[in-house]
Order: sequence, then C-alpha cells, then structure tokens
Amino acid sequence: MDYLLNGFLIFIARVCDVSLGTIRIALLARGLKLQASIIGFFEVLIWIIVISQIIKHLDHPFYYVAFASGFAFGNYVGLYLENKLAMGNVLIRVITRKEPEKLLNILRENGFIVTSVNAEGKEGPIMVLFSVIKRKQIPKFLTLVQKNCPQAFYTIEDIREVRKYNEEIQPHKANFFDTFKKFFWIKRK
Repeated sequence: MDYLLNGFLIFIARVCDVSLGTIRIALLARGLKLQASIIGFFEVLIWIIVISQIIKHLDHPFYYVAFASGFAFGNYVGLYLENKLAMGNVLIRVITRKEPEKLLNILRENGFIVTSVNAEGKEGPIMVLFSVIKRKQIPKFLTLVQKNCPQAFYTIEDIREVRKYNEEIQPHKANFFDTFKKFFWIKRK
C-alpha cells in the first residue's frame, strides 16, 4: 500500500515540476529572466526529489507509470495555467472584405488601437486590420470580430517587445509573487 501512496506523490510532484517548466519557458519567451530563474530552481528541486525516489525503488514499475503520467498531465496543466496567466502582448491580424470600415470603427470605439491596410486578395480588394493587444484582451477583441464580421479571417501571434511612438514599453516587471497571486487571490464582491 505504501508504494501506491509513493506513486501518487510521484505523479503529483511530476505534474508540479512539468507545469512549472511550461510556465518558466513562457516567462523566458517574454523576457522575464528573474521570474523564470526562480521557477527553474523549484522545478529542478522537485525533479531531483522525484528521480531519487524512483532510483531508490527501481523494482516498482508502477513508479515509472506514475512518473510518465505526471509528465503528460503536467504538460496539460502547465499550458492551462500559462493560458490563465495570459502574460504579454499579441498581434492580431484580421482580414476581411465585407464591411471592414464598420469593424474598424467598432474595434476603435471599444478602445483598441487598430491600423488598417487596403490590400488585394485572391477574389478582389480586402482590408487587413492590425492590433497589438494584451493577451487578456483577446476574448473581448475576438467577440467583437466574430459578432460584427463573422466571415473574417484572423491570426494571432505572440510578440516579445512593443515600442510605442519611439518609447519602449518595458516587459511586465512584477515581482515573483505578483505573477502567481492571480491563482490564489480570492476576489471578494
């Protein structure tokens, strides 16, 4: 029975370690080196503890399955958490031919900074709209696009750095605890 508990702990620890790794990589991609380094410390610490348990008990194949399952589920959890954190900026490119001016005006009325470019598509004139927004604003932006121009084609790209009018907008420099406060902070109404 002890090996079942150990297997479960290996699984949970591996989920934590891989989830931290996923978040660490996302932080590195956004230039947040200090936060990524701190997370990396805990990621490797957990990994070493788990590996030491497996090496001590090589005669329990159940631990191998727990380790591999924790890795697989940890990827899922890590991506979910990274998505919930929604750090950084994205470039959304919207391509449309039907009522592009209407969509352009609606997006601007809702506070989005949008640049438009007239272009030529396969079937005639189109308009390409560009907007750099915070990742947290993606649902609002896409809701407006889908509601007002459902046939529009769009792409979303992560961007690392944004410059505005010759002034560099620094990456988010929150301390380590601000990054994770969102998960544990209970909002009171």
